[in-house]
Amino acid sequence: MKRLLSVCLAVLGFLTFLVPSADARTPFVKPFMGWSSWSLESSTRAGYGTSWLNEGHIRDAADALAAKLKPAGYTNVNIDSGWNADLAWVFHTDVNGIPAPDPGRFPSGIPALASYVHARGLKLGLYAVTGLEKEVYDKNAPILGTSCHAQDIAYRPLTPSNGWGGNWKVDFGNPCAQKYYDSIVARFASWGVDFVKVDGTTADNVADIKAWSAAIDHARRPMWLTASAWPVPRSIGPALAPYANGVRINTDVECYCDTVSTWDSSVKARWTDLPAWLGVFGPQFRPDLDSMPISNNSGSGIQDGISDVERQSVMTFWSMASSPLYVGGDIYFLDSTAVSILTNPEVIRVDQTGSYPTQVTGGDLQVWKKRAPDGRTYAAVYNLGSAPADIKVDLGGHGSSPVRDLVARTDLGRFRGSWTASAVPAHGSRLVRIG
Repeated sequence: MKRLLSVCLAVLGFLTFLVPSADARTPFVKPFMGWSSWSLESSTRAGYGTSWLNEGHIRDAADALAAKLKPAGYTNVNIDSGWNADLAWVFHTDVNGIPAPDPGRFPSGIPALASYVHARGLKLGLYAVTGLEKEVYDKNAPILGTSCHAQDIAYRPLTPSNGWGGNWKVDFGNPCAQKYYDSIVARFASWGVDFVKVDGTTADNVADIKAWSAAIDHARRPMWLTASAWPVPRSIGPALAPYANGVRINTDVECYCDTVSTWDSSVKARWTDLPAWLGVFGPQFRPDLDSMPISNNSGSGIQDGISDVERQSVMTFWSMASSPLYVGGDIYFLDSTAVSILTNPEVIRVDQTGSYPTQVTGGDLQVWKKRAPDGRTYAAVYNLGSAPADIKVDLGGHGSSPVRDLVARTDLGRFRGSWTASAVPAHGSRLVRIG
């Protein structure tokens, strides 16, 4: 199960990922930070799209991440869909049905790329999907370490599985099914992979995520495991909790247009989606709000598609949720405002506390609060409306409380009873520490 991730990390001394928890048996896993390729692969802007994904561009992204964001804690270089497919989306697997990189996109192979990424103090992630690939079934690939073949582990009658219905459902009653997943993850581990996103997770795929989790345990290499879809059904959230480190709770943030995203395409939907999931998460099971469209609003390359005010609201909301913080855009062209937003240590600290918020007030003028393990309280206000507005926060308690603006990194003074965020712009936010 995914708990081996924490155990192995503690044993290996990778303390950047762990902080002590009240229960020493279940070490606390911080939300990861980094970058993902999918926002660029999904765009219709010239020079991007699915053909953008190749070895050279991933190396460039790793260099940019290391130079511009790594000092603030961003370490993951996550390669999304297409790494094992050619430009016509014909997927590659080896003789044993294990995914293999496309030689046109990655001529040096994944081990060489992982070494390049690791040499910069970063981590490498790969993409996978639930279910048994039909190409693997059709060639009836022999499963390593067993006398079974791929067709032996297919559920009967053959049943489409995953969010696209593009793969076959797996019969996990056959022990060779777990051996197949073990063979995939063992290969990933031998390459130096540190993260796996398993996409297309439906209510029928909890067993798939469990199998990926067990395979990570068996490989004995720490890997973050994210269960992904658009979104994963809320109904299976509790069932996934023992196995996945993160779960996608909403649709893709991307607009599938000539920018990364837009406010109305799906960014603003996060404020509706998160409340339904609160109560499911814990110290090793994180809400994944998808990538953050905070990269480039000026200069060359693809633009974010949201304003600087909206970018800050994204960073604040993701941080209040203790979601993984990963950039979705062309970080090669990362602009100075994006760097400032993404690297603010006081905002990052809100994310990395690992605690979860409560929605105090809904509607267009929202108030959210959360209490960190150190006893400090954080409050965020969001104006989802179309005109500037004042938003009042009840401070609670007795006497006066100090309030600090974490985005501006400025002490605002002491307030008794309440504090009001004045003239919060449309789609804007404020983030404060109380006490």
